[in-house]
Amino acid sequence: MTFTVRAPASSANLGPGFDSLGLSLSLFTTLRVTRQARTEIVPLGTDLAGTPADESNYIYRAMQITARRVGRELPPVRVEIETDIPLARGLGSSAAALVAGLVAANVLLGEPLGADELLDMAAREEGHADNVAPALMGGIAVATLDKVGTHFVRLAPPEHLGVTVLIPDFELSTSKARAVLPTEYSRADTVHALSHAALLAAALATGRLDLLRHAMQDYVHQIWRAPLVPGLTDVLEGATAHGALGAALSGAGPTVLCFHDTREDTGDLHDFLSGVMRRNGLDGRVLNLPIDLQGVQVSGS
Repeated sequence: MTFTVRAPASSANLGPGFDSLGLSLSLFTTLRVTRQARTEIVPLGTDLAGTPADESNYIYRAMQITARRVGRELPPVRVEIETDIPLARGLGSSAAALVAGLVAANVLLGEPLGADELLDMAAREEGHADNVAPALMGGIAVATLDKVGTHFVRLAPPEHLGVTVLIPDFELSTSKARAVLPTEYSRADTVHALSHAALLAAALATGRLDLLRHAMQDYVHQIWRAPLVPGLTDVLEGATAHGALGAALSGAGPTVLCFHDTREDTGDLHDFLSGVMRRNGLDGRVLNLPIDLQGVQVSGS
């Protein structure tokens, strides 16, 4: 028995939708899982160099979460792991790994868990749902996690909505990015966050691309994380003058996401983002990435 699991990257928050809004992007973590006599974990490629090649690997630990949930043991397997999602860049690499591992174990065990159970399990393990929901379901997700369960609405991306990402060549851990956030917010900042998150969700649901530059304003996390991401403020303040519909820190960063209209040329936006990196002494990549519509995929099972 051999099968493949492919889980996409994701971008969380999208500005004001802190821990509640995210979308799926077409970069992937891929597992090739084969039943055999003993367990082997095989990370492949330079991006995974240094990650554990044994049962302490995060993906295998995710597989064990599924097994414990259903009260069964995992059979011995060979798990080959590849990824083109850059690690610790705010593109949901850990969420993709978690989702891929949970789903792989579910397939191995005869699929005892449904999609809603997998989502709730992933959200509770990750601590929030805005990365794992898009990785599982694809598209745009509005998601919440509470004591009752994980609740989400999947939105199809509006027609002509495109994504450009600036991925700097340095890592930023989520724990470090969360550590700079305040423990309390003023009423004014809270109202600002609620109103803009609601406007952003409504704009994405109805295809109002003209509202994105206003809806993506945020005072909850981006202003506090800006010192950790050189050039972030320049992008947030200047991207719309160069063809972006709106801009946001992707997850905890340091990647920055810009929405654009796919009917328009993105050359000026790419030049602007590359210039921001150069002025701040950074190397990195500027890419147009399609929004992934499928979420996690299993083949060959």
